[in-house]
Amino acid sequence: MSKALGQELYQYILQIDEAEKKSVLQMLKTFLKGREGQVSRISIEEYNRELQEAEAEYERGEYTSHEEFVKQIKKW
Repeated sequence: MSKALGQELYQYILQIDEAEKKSVLQMLKTFLKGREGQVSRISIEEYNRELQEAEAEYERGEYTSHEEFVKQIKKW
């Protein structure tokens, strides 16, 4: 990756809040897993843990509403 591209990505990361950073991180992890050619299965315990984490984030208000997301898309 070029230095300029890395710096641009870094500048965008600095502008987003924690909930958005978590979403971007999850998206990147999913993207990279897809590149492996096969998504690995997770245990039921890991699945339940991920659900609990997601529910806790929602309860803390760490999410983007549909209206906010639409506003963000329009800025692209």
